[in-house]
Amino acid sequence: MPIDPYILLLLGTVGLAALFPARGPAADVASGASTAAVALLFFLYGARLSTREAVDGLRHWRLHVTVLACTFLVFPLLGLAARGLVPVILTHPLYQGLLFLTLVPSTVQSSIAFTSMARGNVPAAICAGSFSSLVGIVATPLLAASLLGGSGGGFSADSLLKIVLQLLVPFLAGQLLRRWIGGFVTRHKQVLGLVDRGSILLVVYTAFSVGVVQGIWHQVSPARLGGLVVVEAVILAVMLLLTWYGGKALRFGRADRIAIQFAGSKKSLAAGLPMASVLFGAQAALAVLPLMLFHQMQLIVCAVIAKRRARDAAAQVSAPQPAAATRTAVGTGTRSG
Repeated sequence: MPIDPYILLLLGTVGLAALFPARGPAADVASGASTAAVALLFFLYGARLSTREAVDGLRHWRLHVTVLACTFLVFPLLGLAARGLVPVILTHPLYQGLLFLTLVPSTVQSSIAFTSMARGNVPAAICAGSFSSLVGIVATPLLAASLLGGSGGGFSADSLLKIVLQLLVPFLAGQLLRRWIGGFVTRHKQVLGLVDRGSILLVVYTAFSVGVVQGIWHQVSPARLGGLVVVEAVILAVMLLLTWYGGKALRFGRADRIAIQFAGSKKSLAAGLPMASVLFGAQAALAVLPLMLFHQMQLIVCAVIAKRRARDAAAQVSAPQPAAATRTAVGTGTRSG
């Protein structure tokens, strides 16, 4: 089973925050650096998204609408349905984090990687993931404000202004400057990828430091965490089945169904963590815990599915021709001889 090395870094960061949380002036510095890191992340997102690819992808609009519906409609409905598990299985803070998880956009990199591994429609996966990320910058905060209400992070006009300034404005700035810096971003994508991941680690450290200082971890027991894992496994299974067989019902081809399954069933840790730090503030630690667990779970399960799809595709290609076709070919050869 694949273990994402980055998850190990995230867990190490959580451990560091548990042992050495930022306090006092150090917490103020960490908070300011985290805010700047979030703005940098979304600036880079904007600089990387190719407007031409997005426009070209509109030609396959049925697939993209299907993925967006799974990400921002079906997922949230499942999250709302989980409200009935409070307080028997989930505590209210864990449920808030679970509901936030269902509002986060889809992944880009892993959707592409798994679609390619399974021999699916890779260009469609690229566009679907990009569209989801783009829509999520606006849709996720609005859905969170609507569904979570004041219990999520105290949403107000000031909170929405912070969202615009920290998420949307940097993203638009990246898009506007892409003409001049797009080449640089492409040439140095590996280095900037490290900046991305380092920024997210800083966001996680800041959020969990606040949680440790406030003592919120005493609210979570092993039994509650186990219940959360089971609930997330059920949600993931439902989405994987729905995207695969729903794509068949909508008469998509096999390659498109693969792209729909991997882009429509996953959630982006990279986009969700910085959004949670803005939306939830001091309550961000518990809010991102369900997302971190779901991220690792989706990687493990989707890797297994992608390998199976690849084997099925290879078996179809190497399958012997039907006997009737073979006899026809032999007969044709005889006549021509």
